[in-house]
Amino acid sequence: VKRDEPLEPIEFDITKRALVIGGGIAGITSAVDIANAGYEVILVEKKHSIGGKMLQLSETFPTLDCAQCTLTPKTVEAGRHPKIKLMVYSEVEEVKGYIGNFDVKIRKKASYVDWSKCTGCGLCQEKCPTKTASEFDRELGERKAIYTLSPQAVPNKPIIDKESCRFFREGKCKVCEKVCPVHAINYEMKDEIVEEKVGAIIVATGYDILETDKIPEYGYGMYPDVIDGIQFERLNSASGPTGGEIRRPSDGKVPKEVVFIKCVGSRDPEKGIPYCSRICCMYLGKHARLYKHKVPDGQAYLFYMDIRSFGKGYEEFIQQSMEEANLLYIRGRVARIFQEGDKLVVWGVDTLSGKKVEIKADMVVLGTAVMPSEGAKDLAKILRTSTDEYGFFSEAHIKLKPVESMTGGIYLAGCAQSPKDIPDTVAQAGAASAKVLSLFGKDKMVQEPLIACVDSDLCSGCGLCVSACPFDARQLDSEEKISLVNEALCQGCGACVSVCPNKACSLRNSMPKTYVSMVERYL
Repeated sequence: VKRDEPLEPIEFDITKRALVIGGGIAGITSAVDIANAGYEVILVEKKHSIGGKMLQLSETFPTLDCAQCTLTPKTVEAGRHPKIKLMVYSEVEEVKGYIGNFDVKIRKKASYVDWSKCTGCGLCQEKCPTKTASEFDRELGERKAIYTLSPQAVPNKPIIDKESCRFFREGKCKVCEKVCPVHAINYEMKDEIVEEKVGAIIVATGYDILETDKIPEYGYGMYPDVIDGIQFERLNSASGPTGGEIRRPSDGKVPKEVVFIKCVGSRDPEKGIPYCSRICCMYLGKHARLYKHKVPDGQAYLFYMDIRSFGKGYEEFIQQSMEEANLLYIRGRVARIFQEGDKLVVWGVDTLSGKKVEIKADMVVLGTAVMPSEGAKDLAKILRTSTDEYGFFSEAHIKLKPVESMTGGIYLAGCAQSPKDIPDTVAQAGAASAKVLSLFGKDKMVQEPLIACVDSDLCSGCGLCVSACPFDARQLDSEEKISLVNEALCQGCGACVSVCPNKACSLRNSMPKTYVSMVERYL
């Protein structure tokens, strides 16, 4: 003990502002929870409206409640909250620092509309002569070159799509500028870098769905009447391209026989997605029931591997679907889909009877796998945290720390961490915000002093410790050419000690001579 040096806890201040990345239901829930506790929140969303995937839904399972009736009050609350700084059409570009003190750079993309002037009257969209496929409607409908994301968009402000705008492509038109009553159009607008300082970050980047061109045997993209689940949601939505009527994309006719296929890509190691997407069994069951509501004389077939109805009221929902809605469930995989006249021939197998199945359907709906959101791995590098083998953000411990990332001060919510339904997403978002509030409840952050240290006389500045540190706590002093330790980030793991060729790195009060003395004492 006499060889040890006295240790004092390391203290540093906490910036009591939070950054939430992602404006879906998870991000909105976390942001509102933190803001309601009195702390400022910066809510960053890469699209030009908050709401996420839920904004595209018509109803939600198992109650078949209107999705927008549930979501809109939350988006409006987030948009109007005095403690929430809404940054839509923006992306995080750089994050430096550590728990309690992060320096963040956010790129605010040019919308070519001055939102401080825009009243959201919609006249520019009405008069714009250019139409293109709507990404929000999954290309089943059209939008203008200047557009808002949806009728329920928050904020209700348009952007100009440079790729389709005639002015940016051909140097002529400017109709939107001519008709705007408040002169909000600005073709010279540039991207803007905004710098913010925050104490905690919540990652709520949501999910994307598997691109079904990876499963060519189902004919998605080849046959217009083979659609995915989000496209069916848009067909069923009152704000969708058909006004809520279920009609075939190819000819606008009402489909009388529809096949719903579950586990398209999920639980399929050959496609690289061995995990269960968790929501497909329920949302395709919901789709089939909604189809029967709109087309009572229609027949719905559902191909499945196993029915995984694990949530509250979920099993009852599936049973009601089978008994009351007269849905026909077929246990088995679909092998192939091909066009025959105006019908889609579905070849499959019923594994319970062992018989082959052939159905001549009017439309096919694919329950595609849930994937990490586009750009998740790039964001993980910016945040200096890790992802799992599939690209979802890794939790610190799957059971004990499910909302904490591998980096202190960065928390996870919703499908950024793994596939989950809306109730689980909201629950995890609440847990993440509770972790942030627990951090902000402290006056100072206290760090254990048993961390790494460097003998500057022995350090050669080789940098091996910098690359070995899993917590990004090491850096090289460009002037002195020696390694430095960020005391706030160092966890005392000893990785740097093991790689240092000059024995310049050590852990405080864990010197070799200390252990030698201990061994000698007991020999």
